[in-house]
Amino acid sequence: MESQEAESQEAGLPLVLVHGMRLSGTMWRPVIRAIGERHPTAAPDLPGHGARRGEPFTVPGAVAAVTEAMDALGGRAMLVGLSLGGYVAIATAAAHPDRVLGTVAMGCTALPRGAFGAAYRGAARLAARHPRQADRLSRFAFRRTLPPPQARAMVSGGLSCEITPSIIQAVSEMDPPALLSAYPGPVWLVNGERDHFRRHERLFLRACRDGRLIIRPGCGHVTSLTDTADLTCHIRDAATVVAARSHHPSTTEGVR
Repeated sequence: MESQEAESQEAGLPLVLVHGMRLSGTMWRPVIRAIGERHPTAAPDLPGHGARRGEPFTVPGAVAAVTEAMDALGGRAMLVGLSLGGYVAIATAAAHPDRVLGTVAMGCTALPRGAFGAAYRGAARLAARHPRQADRLSRFAFRRTLPPPQARAMVSGGLSCEITPSIIQAVSEMDPPALLSAYPGPVWLVNGERDHFRRHERLFLRACRDGRLIIRPGCGHVTSLTDTADLTCHIRDAATVVAARSHHPSTTEGVR
């Protein structure tokens, strides 16, 4: 009975899934298929990506894209984002706390500053100077590290390596811990055990007003998408909590 009640509360909760850098909303197709008809879903392309390739990327523009996707689903939703998508989800939650019902932020608990940020800026500049080669290398890497359905989903909307320097710069100018502290809703910080973007996860967790940290054993940054069923389980579990809190708004205690 408890399981049936949880599923009943979870069903119908809108989900907006936000893609990673240089990718597009198509990267979420395997997860959306696994979710099925239980939830209304949207996976928008951020500025400069997918169908919006050629547009400049800015964090406010990315937040606007996610907000438009929430509008299409009725105005409120739980957000799920990986990498760049996680940073954008955090920024959207802080900008619209009344509309973001919960946030699952994956692979985005690092501050891209210092030596870590310098390495990424250097790689981004190189990719922007040679975008075709960088796109080919990305396709090869996805084929090597992901099962065929996930690898195809990653690239089917096109790749946008030329825009990576502006993305790295925009994310470097963000203050994710401050954004997390401004958001009162539930947050799940989900990292692969081998993800290099874990480096500041405890700082991010402490900043959350209602947060929890989930480590997925054996996963890296991109390979967190390998086991679609397991990832979908995490998303559905979060959706169940968010739906229950919508029914019982007095529940505010986080888990750390």
